Amino acid sequence: MPDRLSALDASFLYLEDSTTPMHVGGVAVFRRPKSGFDYDKLVSLIEQRLSLVPRYRQKVVHVPGRIARPVWVDDPDFDVTYHVRRSALPKPGSDAQLHDLVARLMSRPLDHHRPLWEIYLVEGLANDQAAVITKTHQAVVDGIAALEIGQVMLDVSPTPRGSVENLWMPQPEPSGLQLVADAVTEVVQRPGELIENVRSAAMDTVATVEKVFSALGGFASALRTAVTPAPGSPLNVRITPQRRFAVARAKLDDLRSVRKTHGGTVNDVVLASLSGALRNWLLSRGEIVSSGTTIRAMAPLSVRDADPDSGNNVSAYLVDLPVGEPNPVVRLHHISHAMRAHKESGQSVAADALVRVSGFAPPTLHAMGARAASSFSRRLFNVIVTNVPGPQVPLYAAGAKMTEIFPVVPLAKGQALAIGVTSYDGGVYFGLNGDRDAMSDVDVLAAMVEESVEELMGTAKP
Repeated sequence: MPDRLSALDASFLYLEDSTTPMHVGGVAVFRRPKSGFDYDKLVSLIEQRLSLVPRYRQKVVHVPGRIARPVWVDDPDFDVTYHVRRSALPKPGSDAQLHDLVARLMSRPLDHHRPLWEIYLVEGLANDQAAVITKTHQAVVDGIAALEIGQVMLDVSPTPRGSVENLWMPQPEPSGLQLVADAVTEVVQRPGELIENVRSAAMDTVATVEKVFSALGGFASALRTAVTPAPGSPLNVRITPQRRFAVARAKLDDLRSVRKTHGGTVNDVVLASLSGALRNWLLSRGEIVSSGTTIRAMAPLSVRDADPDSGNNVSAYLVDLPVGEPNPVVRLHHISHAMRAHKESGQSVAADALVRVSGFAPPTLHAMGARAASSFSRRLFNVIVTNVPGPQVPLYAAGAKMTEIFPVVPLAKGQALAIGVTSYDGGVYFGLNGDRDAMSDVDVLAAMVEESVEELMGTAKP
């Protein structure tokens, strides 16, 4: 039988347009070892390990007439050097130059006629550093582990682990006639499939999202009924195809210190820090901020269960960030109370049901949340904030130590900002992806995130 995309994965292709490319990304910074870290080493490393991610040598092929969902097939023309690319920054190789490059690369959709991923080695960074920028389409992502595309090339030691057997012979690409025949065979086995797939192909974006969310059970109903529409915000505007990118950094021990002093969780401290930053950002723009002003965030949470056989645990919450509150500690308590109430009341988004559908994972949660906003209501929430814990040990690629890693979260229609947060080796890294026009000051907001963390740190006990 053909390797057919799930309804969820297919929706990521159907819903993509020029203003909302459906790829997630990451920006990793590496310290070059004395032995060097160059393009040839990176290509060789990835090529040796591609068998660990078979999907990365497959492309999507549509069934004629779209009588069935697309299928994954081996790409007979697969060329790793097409997907692993190189770029270089002009002197001085600053962070700002790197972020501009990230924004340009993330603005470009992936080629749907090839495997849906790209990796860029960026040379010329200051202090003899290099960066690796990754782009992976949402349709490829399957399960929490798939978030870490770097697993293909990262090691826990400067000495790379042994190469993986890589004897790969692509299967012949099926003809259009074969694709139709396979679809008809499936229809004979499942008669309702044909009507459903034809209807899906004809649906517009909103209807397609409704179909996907109905398959996800409690998620759609939770989003429709959880809360009243989100307040108006300069974050909710018509967006363009172009992006801006900025980052913020914090120390995990600092956030833990705040948590230890005031209670709650590290994620609560992250949300409180973002609340303070968004408050100051609104004020810097001359927006009216009263005591009751809020910005509603959708906060997907990913947790790895202690039992490796228990599967993925994913929850998502809608939380009002109290940007109208001037006191940072009160903001934190508001958020801790709201998040605790969500968990106790069962308002979390049907996590178990989501996990059962195609191995739901944080990257797909980013995109599903964005599409939920555009399909059900642009005012359902104002911004996506995802905090995904990462490894607390150093990782290496071909002997080069990874020093930082910033997530890049896709934007939804009508939403000008998406924030991804990840922790790694004692650091906490914020990636802010914004629309180029609506978020011309996204770098200002990023700086305010760091200031907000410092403000909370000032309230922590030594």
